[in-house]
Amino acid sequence: MSLPHTATESSPRRGKNLFSSARLLFIVLLLLLAWQAREILLLLFAGVLLALLLSRLTEAVEKHTPLPRGAAYAAVLLLLTGVIVGVGWLLAPNVSQQVDELTERLPQAIDKLSERIQEHRWARELLDQVPDREQLHDAGPQVLQQAGSVLSSAVGMIGAAVVVLATGLYLAAQLDLYRRGLLRLVPKSRRPRANEILQEVMQTLQNWLGAQFVSMAVIGVLTALGLWLLGVPLALTLGILAALLQFIPNFGPILSALPAVLLALMESPRLALWVILLYLGIQAVESYLITPLVQRRLASLPPVLVIVSQILGGVLFGFLGFALATPLLALALVLVKRLYVEDRIGDSFEKPIEA
Repeated sequence: MSLPHTATESSPRRGKNLFSSARLLFIVLLLLLAWQAREILLLLFAGVLLALLLSRLTEAVEKHTPLPRGAAYAAVLLLLTGVIVGVGWLLAPNVSQQVDELTERLPQAIDKLSERIQEHRWARELLDQVPDREQLHDAGPQVLQQAGSVLSSAVGMIGAAVVVLATGLYLAAQLDLYRRGLLRLVPKSRRPRANEILQEVMQTLQNWLGAQFVSMAVIGVLTALGLWLLGVPLALTLGILAALLQFIPNFGPILSALPAVLLALMESPRLALWVILLYLGIQAVESYLITPLVQRRLASLPPVLVIVSQILGGVLFGFLGFALATPLLALALVLVKRLYVEDRIGDSFEKPIEA
């Protein structure tokens, strides 16, 4: 008489195990699909960042003008288009000329640096391990191919820009509509919490973007002005390069300083030293003055986690993953804090840790 009872008990357990296995298989398949589409997903994330930036600007116009959201959004797009076209009209000829000159001068600066350091024995031994210019030229296509692996074979640079731009424009136009649609995927009992977390994620990314663009603008102006005062050639182009690479914390300022130091070294070692001090001083101003002022509403990201996320992003996803590692880290920290620390284990970052 006990056998049917045992069979009855094992049937729900078997069904539960089957459901758990199916759910695990679905998650694994979803992760595999995400991995295959990782480049497109990164482009879409870049589009989301653009949408959040446009939405923040639209909200500012709404707040300070009587325009409704649609008109405010159109005004933001017209204003940004006018600024881009105007700046391009004024700076494009000079920048284009300076970029061409930069590509001509950098190899000369590298050769001159090589001649200087070959005076030392340890430097000669080190240079023997470095490929010469002909080898680098022959390997150039391979290097460029590896650097461009962030894009799929079917999507070029123009296609990637179109994806980012289209995603950003359409999302920003009806951001609240997409937010509500995303919340409909969550059970009704959990929608208030999901909405709270989603709002915090959007706010965090918007604050980070605003802080980054302010920092980029200040760094670009200070760099161009400082290099011009020091008499370094191509100061405008180097300032724009410093502004763009400032979007990548930690490594961006180092990459932007290299061409400026090389060009200054062509003039004299003393000038190169002044350029190094200029970049160090600007980064000190950015770290201790600009960042605290513009990121007051944004929780600071742990520097070690930022560096680790950049390395992992670069290794796993290429340059695009490297460039977007910091906003992805900000997003991940919010989700870990709210979904795991608070909702899963019932703890809080605001409470002291109890052993």
